[in-house]
Amino acid sequence: MFRFELVAIDRTTRARRGRLHTPHGIVETPIFMPVGTHGALKAMTPSQVGEAGAQIILANTYHLHLKPGAALVAKAGGLHHFMAWERPILTDSGGFQVFSLPNKEITEDGVFFAHEVSGERIFLGPQEATVIQNQLGADIIMAFDECIPFPATHAYAAKSIRKTLRWAAACQQAHQRPDQALFAIVQGSVYADLRKSCAEALVAMDFPGYAIGGVSVGEGLELLKQVVDCTEPHLPASKPRYLMGVGLPEDILASIERGMDMFDCVIPTRYARSATLFTRRGRIRLTSRRYRRDFFPVDAACSCYCCANFSRAYLHHLFNANEILSATLSAIHNVRFFLDLVAGARTAIEAGDFAPWKQQFLSEYGRDDGKGGE
Repeated sequence: MFRFELVAIDRTTRARRGRLHTPHGIVETPIFMPVGTHGALKAMTPSQVGEAGAQIILANTYHLHLKPGAALVAKAGGLHHFMAWERPILTDSGGFQVFSLPNKEITEDGVFFAHEVSGERIFLGPQEATVIQNQLGADIIMAFDECIPFPATHAYAAKSIRKTLRWAAACQQAHQRPDQALFAIVQGSVYADLRKSCAEALVAMDFPGYAIGGVSVGEGLELLKQVVDCTEPHLPASKPRYLMGVGLPEDILASIERGMDMFDCVIPTRYARSATLFTRRGRIRLTSRRYRRDFFPVDAACSCYCCANFSRAYLHHLFNANEILSATLSAIHNVRFFLDLVAGARTAIEAGDFAPWKQQFLSEYGRDDGKGGE
């Protein structure tokens, strides 16, 4: 039911063009996965997400376990039916969220934490996270791991990956659904020797896919590139590679260049709600007065519903009037921007021209707010 095929490799970089076959459809890689933490992308309907070009979305085990509960989702027919999304879904194990909580208690078997509303003491470990994800029914599920904070000492990271490896084996043992692909997560902080040993141990356990975790936790782009550089060579070329939580365009392109296939982040919808939109010429902040009389679309090169029908001036007005539509139109555009970005990367890889395509994109793209004005 789950299969990955390598379609093309770029001529001068490690960039790859692949194809994931899942029970709910094919995913063309490299791919960006919009995040619907609670089983919904904020400010967007599932049909709008699909129309924006999303092939696969992500939902979160931790949050769905707390509300409404995996048993209820299973009773509703699984996550696809519950949220009316017929395409593939990936669920995170909840490890990142749990380890980000204050006052958690990490044990050798899992983590104790307090319910965010009731204060009830809850335990989540590899078996529990896997059973919950089996109930949710996503196409791809993630092994429960310890997300190492940054910075961390070599000694702490070494101890942590030993725990992650034990937990990965426990997830394999607990996994009961052959229609779901269980991916392992490589940890090791910024230490090349630990990334190598963790990756090699997980590859020996023969998972259908592998993720690099513990990045986008404050280490910056240069260290992110170093982590990918020292991990990717130890991952099998025949299986998909997922870089977790990476969501700025320049980070995604740097990681595609280094052989990564899958990405996710809340940035497109989160930035949209704060009036920050992505364009080919950089990010723009639509609450700025400079857009009050700007009747150009957000991005003249974009064909999304927002850009095809509305101006920057209209969105500026919506944000100033605190209209809900402002978040919806902005999210539609931002999600489309990221999906167009990886679609462009796929085309460039097939042509063998990823490096010049990336250089051209970045030469036109700026990170500073306001550079996207006409």
